[in-house]
Amino acid sequence: MKTLSIETELSKVTADVLVVGVPEHPENVEGWAAFADSFSSRILDWVRAGDIKTGFKEIVKMPSLSEQSYKRVLFVGLGAPKDLTEEKLRQAFAAVGKELLVSKYENVAIWTAPFTTEELTCADVAYAATEGIGLGTYKFEGYRTDSNEKDFSIESLQFISSYDEDELKAAFAVGQAYASAVNEARNLVNMPPNLLTPTKLAEYAEELAAKYDFEIETLGKKEMEELGMGAILAVNKGSVEEPRLIVLKYTATEKWEDVVGLVGKGVTYDTGGYSLKPRESMVGMKGDMGGAAAVLGAMAIIGELRPARNVIAVIGATDNMISGEAFKPDDVITSLSGKTIEVLNTDAEGRLVLADAVTYAKQSGANYLIDVATLTGGVIVALGNDKTGALTNNEAFFEEFMEASLETGEFVWRLPLTENDKKRIRKSDVADLNNSPGRDGHMIFGGGFVGEFVGETPWVHLDIAGTSDASAPHDLGPKGATGVMVRTLATLIERMAEKDSE
Repeated sequence: MKTLSIETELSKVTADVLVVGVPEHPENVEGWAAFADSFSSRILDWVRAGDIKTGFKEIVKMPSLSEQSYKRVLFVGLGAPKDLTEEKLRQAFAAVGKELLVSKYENVAIWTAPFTTEELTCADVAYAATEGIGLGTYKFEGYRTDSNEKDFSIESLQFISSYDEDELKAAFAVGQAYASAVNEARNLVNMPPNLLTPTKLAEYAEELAAKYDFEIETLGKKEMEELGMGAILAVNKGSVEEPRLIVLKYTATEKWEDVVGLVGKGVTYDTGGYSLKPRESMVGMKGDMGGAAAVLGAMAIIGELRPARNVIAVIGATDNMISGEAFKPDDVITSLSGKTIEVLNTDAEGRLVLADAVTYAKQSGANYLIDVATLTGGVIVALGNDKTGALTNNEAFFEEFMEASLETGEFVWRLPLTENDKKRIRKSDVADLNNSPGRDGHMIFGGGFVGEFVGETPWVHLDIAGTSDASAPHDLGPKGATGVMVRTLATLIERMAEKDSE
């Protein structure tokens, strides 16, 4: 959405399409009578007859029936106003976005009044509309050579509202920042692994740093060897692609304190190593860097909105390949923390990458840690494909995180991490830890392994193996990468900054 304008009167709208919400009993909405007069005196009859639908997210498209300057109207059902929430608004506008993408409407006007309730202001509508339409219009262009289809983008968005103009513009800016960052994360996850190598991922982070004035540090193989990052280096041993440890720092205060560390798993392709994945399980492993994409997306929002909270992002980037030099089961490796690890499964590589990454984040001053990873198939077995699994060592920090999750509508479910679980992770005849205690409780053991490297630092682990990719179109986007956790991570940082200022 390239430009925004605000108009106070429907009669002055100039657009390809006007988006109108249709709640149950629209005649109770202020201004609907005037709209009906301008569009068609029969409109309420059409609503009652079901030709224009009030069911949630049901869309009806009609041509303009008058001399108005908008060419078409997109009616979107909202259901009962008492049931309408910001999350449902976001979903409704994402459905609008999908229709705009199909119909190629480039100039869009939204009449905000029908979308408001006692709890939802015009500013809330503007935010949800911008974010929802931005997410709904996402499409990964891919690499086909036989398509002459023009790339689609919304050239202009217009809000029809008498609400405070500055607040509407601010809401638009925030919604646009969130949608754009999620879509960029989706692009990264959708990219093929021959094009998105660890080096290319680091180059993307460098572009982000230049754009938002982040401090950036990129460690290559030589620097990792000097520091003793034996865990990520072990994963990388079978590859011809050099690993990268990508570090972005956003400094919001004079002192580097109260720092939130966002740590992402950036395995750009995972064969499983010598614990080789089956053929069917290998397809889609280009998305094993979904945690890294989530962290980079969150950093883009942070760069746009500049919350008053210090943040460090650390991404361990490598692929996990097979060669004569690749690491293997029964190897013992030494991590950056100094802890030794017995390798029982080379396909349990993400936790090794995260072990060194969270250690580096701690050494760099992180006072809170959140790691994000497509870590285990076990989280899908436990929770399905629509829920992110979580572990924590700190109740208060997890509650803060969950408040952000509830605000964004990204569903997270916490699993227990018990002392018995920790004992199994620490069970090894030859090392401090083992990287794969068994298949039962797999998600807990994967995340719990990372927890062995965080110490007493308040920590949340997020396993997005099920939620980072969608096998079919969903409420907020198409099949493919979802950009999950971008919005929740950024919202958490904003909420923590606001809490600090109180």
